[in-house]
Amino acid sequence: MELELIRTYYPEGTNGQIFYCGCLMLYSIELPWKNNHTGVSCIPEGKYELLKRCSPKLSRHLLVMNVPGRKLILIHPANDASHELRGCIAPVTLLTGEGKGIRSRHAQEILISLTHEAFDRNDRVYLIIKSTFNDSG
Repeated sequence: MELELIRTYYPEGTNGQIFYCGCLMLYSIELPWKNNHTGVSCIPEGKYELLKRCSPKLSRHLLVMNVPGRKLILIHPANDASHELRGCIAPVTLLTGEGKGIRSRHAQEILISLTHEAFDRNDRVYLIIKSTFNDSG
């Protein structure tokens, strides 16, 4: 299974659209691109395997594997990248600004349901991150 994340970079955050089989499923928010520096930057574009993960704090979420120079990059709920993320990716239902969105927990439930169906079939799950150009800046 492959998910595609198409990003648009802004000074205050990175916004994205998450597609499955060519259909827009969700949106995403991340920190701005700052040369992959730990804790302040989104991760580089590329193809990453996702694994299911669970913790008491975040409940069910996804682990992004083999990110160059980084570890413990997760996909988990957050509505404001600058205050709630340190390099991770947050799915959101609607974008509201640069690195900001709403209803992230609901978006996470949709993403977990979709990916866990693949995991239950013993399919590997990949996230392909690409970008588009921002004409406004």
